[in-house]
Amino acid sequence: MTKDSNYAKTSKALPSGDGKKKWTTLVHNGVTFPPSYKPHGIKILYKGKPVSLSPEQEEVATMFAVMRETEYYNKPKFRENFWNDWGRLLGKNHVIQNLDDCDFTPIYDWNLKQKEEKKGSKEQKSKQGEKYMWAIVDGVKEKVGNFKIEPPALFRGRGEHPKIGKLKRRIHPCDITLNIGEDAPIPECPIPGERWKDIKHDNTVTWLAIWNDPINKRYKYVSLSASSSQKGQRDKEKYEKARKLKDYIDSIRATYTKNFTAKDVSKRQIAVATYLIDKLALRAGNEKDDDEAETVGCCTLKVENVECIPPNKLKFDFLGKDSIRYVNTIEVEPPVYKAIGQFRAGKSNSDDLFDELDTSKLNAHLKELMPDLTAKVFRTFNASITLDVMLRQETRDGDVDQKVVVYEQANKEVAIICNHQRSVPKSHGAQIGRLAGKIEQLREGLKELKTNLERARKGKAPLEGADGKKTRNITPEAWEKKIAQQMKKTEKLEGDMKSKEEFKTVSLGTSKMNYLDPRITVSWCKRHEVPIQKMFSKTLLEKFTWAMDVEPDFRF
Repeated sequence: MTKDSNYAKTSKALPSGDGKKKWTTLVHNGVTFPPSYKPHGIKILYKGKPVSLSPEQEEVATMFAVMRETEYYNKPKFRENFWNDWGRLLGKNHVIQNLDDCDFTPIYDWNLKQKEEKKGSKEQKSKQGEKYMWAIVDGVKEKVGNFKIEPPALFRGRGEHPKIGKLKRRIHPCDITLNIGEDAPIPECPIPGERWKDIKHDNTVTWLAIWNDPINKRYKYVSLSASSSQKGQRDKEKYEKARKLKDYIDSIRATYTKNFTAKDVSKRQIAVATYLIDKLALRAGNEKDDDEAETVGCCTLKVENVECIPPNKLKFDFLGKDSIRYVNTIEVEPPVYKAIGQFRAGKSNSDDLFDELDTSKLNAHLKELMPDLTAKVFRTFNASITLDVMLRQETRDGDVDQKVVVYEQANKEVAIICNHQRSVPKSHGAQIGRLAGKIEQLREGLKELKTNLERARKGKAPLEGADGKKTRNITPEAWEKKIAQQMKKTEKLEGDMKSKEEFKTVSLGTSKMNYLDPRITVSWCKRHEVPIQKMFSKTLLEKFTWAMDVEPDFRF
C-alpha cells in the first residue's frame, strides 16, 4: 500500500503472481481514458416523431445507432439486452416504450459525417499516446501493450454470448490499480478531480494496471507488449514445457488407457477426460458464476453435450470459449464409448457428465505424471506437433506462393483441431467477386494469346489487343512464354480464391499467436527458402524475436 493516504485500499484480493518477475524499478505514465461524452443533440424518431434525449440516454442510443450495418444490430438477444439497459435509463414514464418503433437513422447519418471529418486524425492520436507507450523495467526501456481504457459501449462478445448488447459502463481512474516501482513517481491522474483506486509495488506479477471488466466481472490488465523480453521468455518457457511433454506422452497415454476400465469411478473419469483433452485438444473448463456465459470445457461437460452413437462414436455439441459452438463427431476407443455411456446413465440432460471431476483434480493428477503439466499444455503440444509432422511430410516443390499454400493447409488442420473459428468476414463476398473478375479477365486474355500463337505459327499478323492496337510481330516461342506467364497468374489467383473460400470461417492467426511453437515455422522457412514475412505479421515478428535464430533442422 502506498504512503499516500489519497488512495483507497483495494476492496477485492488481486490475483497472485507467478513469483518469477523481479523488476526493481518501473516508471510508466499510467493509462489513457477516452474523452468524456459530448452531446450532439441529434434526435431519434419514435413512431415517426422526433424525440429529445438526455445526454446519458443519447450516448447509449448513439452506441446502438452506429451499429446498424453490423451483424449484431438485428440479433434478438442483442436488441433485448440493449433495450433492457437503455429502457432503465429512459424510465417507465418516457414517451419511448419499445425498441421496434424507434428510428435511429438521424444519429446514424450524423455519425457517418463525423467519420469523414475525423479521417486523418489517426496520426495525431498516435503522437498523443506516445508518452504512454513505454515502461522502464530494471533499467531497460520496454514497450507497453494496450494502455488505452475501452470507452463505454454495447458489449459484442463472440459467438452466442448471452450478454451481447448490454451496456459496458465507463471506466474511471477510481476503478484502476497501478503497479509501479517503490521509488517511481505516481503517474498523474489524467482526469482532473479524480484519483487512482490504489497504487501497488508488487514485483511478483507482470501487470502494470488492473481493473474489473464491468460485463464479465473478470480482471483486465495492462502489461508489457508481446515483443518485450519478459513476454518472450515466458513464451519460450511455455513451448519448452509443451515440447517436454513429448518425452512423457507415451507413458501418459498408457496410464489413461489402463484406467478406462478402472473400478474407481473417479479414476475412470480422469482417464476418459484426459483422453478427450489429448485427442480433441479440448479446454479443461472451469466452473461459471450464474451470470456468466454457459460455456463449457471437458470437465464441465453436461450429459446433453455428448451423444453416444453406436457402435463407438461420440457427438459433441456445446458452447466453448467465447461462446463459439463446438460440434464434432468422432470415433473413440470402445472402452471410452462404454465409459461415457456409464457416466450418462441415470442422469438428466443438465447433470454433469464428469460428476466426480473438476479442473483442479484433473490438473493435480496430471502433475503427478509430469512436473507442471496442466490440461492447457496438451493443447499447445498437439497443435505444435501436428504442424511439425505435417510440414515434415510435405515435400512439394514449387515457388514461394505454392509453399505458402502448403503451410496454410497445415495451419488450417491445427485451427480445426483447436476449434479456432470466426464469422465470415464482411469483405469476403467482395474479395471473392474481385478475384473472380480478375480470373475471368486473365482467361479471356489467355484465349487471345493462344489465338495469336496459332496465327504466329501460320505466319499471320497477331490480332489487335484489348487497347485496339496491334501487337508487334513476335515469334511463336515468345507467345508461348506469354501464355505460360498468363497461366501462372491465373493459377495463383485461382489458388488464392480457393484458399479464401476454404479458410473463411477458420481463424488461422489464433494458432500462430498462441499455440504453435514459432521455431517450427522459422525452421521450415529456412529449409524451404520462404521469407519469414510471408508467415508472420509485423506483430508476430516482434513477439517471436527469440525464435529467429533457430537452426533449419529444429524439431519440436
